[in-house]
Amino acid sequence: MRRTTRVLTAVALAAAALLGSATGATADDEAPTEAGTAFRTAVAIEQGEKATADASTGDYLYWQFPAGAGQRATVKATVNLPEASARHGAATWQLDVFDGLRRRQACTSGDRTVRASGQDTTVALSCTLRTVRPWSERWANDPLPGAYYIRLTVVDVPDRDLGLPVKAEVEATAEDAGGARAEGGALGAPLHAAAVAEPEDGWNGSWWSGRWGWTVGGAVLCALAAVGGYTLTRHPRRR
Repeated sequence: MRRTTRVLTAVALAAAALLGSATGATADDEAPTEAGTAFRTAVAIEQGEKATADASTGDYLYWQFPAGAGQRATVKATVNLPEASARHGAATWQLDVFDGLRRRQACTSGDRTVRASGQDTTVALSCTLRTVRPWSERWANDPLPGAYYIRLTVVDVPDRDLGLPVKAEVEATAEDAGGARAEGGALGAPLHAAAVAEPEDGWNGSWWSGRWGWTVGGAVLCALAAVGGYTLTRHPRRR
């Protein structure tokens, strides 16, 4: 009887732990549903996480996400516009991305400024940044490991449309474009990254890079060539 009781108790505790873990995971996995109104209040999001926010036309919306060395980040934003019958003309929306020092970063591709006609229901913007470097000269404006700020706002709109409700959605993703060792250096600390989580491969990127791949592959090919050459050129033994 006691043994049965102990078994049932253990099962109950295990089930409670699993339920607690599942509940915690669900809570942690909930994407943000608001945005900040300035750099200091930027809402932190993770890579691959879609954040939404209800706002008014004319508001400045801010988020921040992490990016490590060797990553090439892409930010996408979609704005659901007010009803066409409530608007009084076209509007131009703009997506800006800043590094941890609040320096605006250039987009290598994407549409960071889009003009929506009076009949459009949504507007989509995107910006792909340069590959994050593990270190840089002080005077350079290179993207470095740390937090990156997203700013979304309308830059040209009829005055009568200011204040109309909109719904925004943003997502920041990153692809690995090479390890930190390919650059031959590392930043001492990420740039103002206290509010965002460290990337999976760390701030300084993975140790593996394309350069390592070519080096290892070249060494293997050289070894095979040496073995093959020796086999072809060796003299037969005399009996």
